[in-house]
Amino acid sequence: MNNVLNSIGLNKKPTDTTVVVAMSGGVDSSTVAGMMKKEGYNVIGITLKLYDDGKEVAASKQCCSGQDIMDAKRVADKLGIEHKILYYQNKFKQGVIDNFVDSYLKGETPIPCVQCNQTVKFKDLFEVSKDLKADAMITGHYVKSITLNNETSMYRAVDDNRDQSYFLFNTTKDQLNYLRFPLGGMLKDETRQIAKSLDLNVADKPDSQDICFVPNGDYASVIQKFRPESLKKGNIKDLDGKVIGVHDGIIHFTIGQRKGIKVSDKNPLYVLKINSDKNEIIVGPRENLGKKNIILDNLNLLVDKKELDKEIFVKVRSTGKLLKAKIILKNKNMAEVNLKISEDGISPGQACVFYKKDDFGYKVLGGGWIKS
Repeated sequence: MNNVLNSIGLNKKPTDTTVVVAMSGGVDSSTVAGMMKKEGYNVIGITLKLYDDGKEVAASKQCCSGQDIMDAKRVADKLGIEHKILYYQNKFKQGVIDNFVDSYLKGETPIPCVQCNQTVKFKDLFEVSKDLKADAMITGHYVKSITLNNETSMYRAVDDNRDQSYFLFNTTKDQLNYLRFPLGGMLKDETRQIAKSLDLNVADKPDSQDICFVPNGDYASVIQKFRPESLKKGNIKDLDGKVIGVHDGIIHFTIGQRKGIKVSDKNPLYVLKINSDKNEIIVGPRENLGKKNIILDNLNLLVDKKELDKEIFVKVRSTGKLLKAKIILKNKNMAEVNLKISEDGISPGQACVFYKKDDFGYKVLGGGWIKS
């Protein structure tokens, strides 16, 4: 045994190291599998079948569809690595789709990609990887992980436009110590160049655009399919409680939405609140959208709580910018976030993820779910 670490930070030769690569059939995970194989690791590719896709899903730009499974299989054959398909439709339905539907019916704006990572990908696949005696599990996510003194921390990716750390805030410390993210220090163009150099059939494959089980971004059709009774008409009210219109179902609305309200006023109207108990939408002018105080529940902290004592940064939506904030922990499950500058369109059901800047970049401290 020597003291030289391999490229994934383990004190073993690559040829003596087994890794599981989560292969979605896209260019990112396929490239990671190719990189690991080229470096001499013993690679096992695993692809998850998460839902039974119809024609409309198969034709859209989504991950984990039947076409993607075939693409992953072709890549594995090209690389000469073992490839397994795990059929997790029931787990995915219970852990992700049902949660998505219930969240929308409560007037929230859910993020199923976080739930998917939290359940089937990083929980069930994590356990399968351990059962296969793999030394590490590797994914094509764009996040950095840095290990110091046997403790692994997560950081935002070098490519800000591709960074996926927001979707991985619920990862546990045990999972982080086992996971590796080789693409975190690379730009997307570099990934495609590596895929081309490896002659992978997915090198020019477009990225997934939609939530995998939501064809063409039509959330309402998915919710109607699983809860036909959900599309109930209700009142649209102004801030004074006056009924100014009728909606066709609260599932058509999110906080901060402007289009589709179908109520005329001298000034633009925005969705300010969704009251699921009364099946009503509250609308008003944009200046009423801003919030500086947020309540979170179901916290997941990746660091000691003392790292939250100073002013940090938070992100309140996946496409949002980093906002300066102060965190007040209420208990191990709840926190209050005080933003330095108010932010529009903060919606229950979304995640609020914590970051701190250090010498390695923006470190993910954890986060929680926006309650109010």
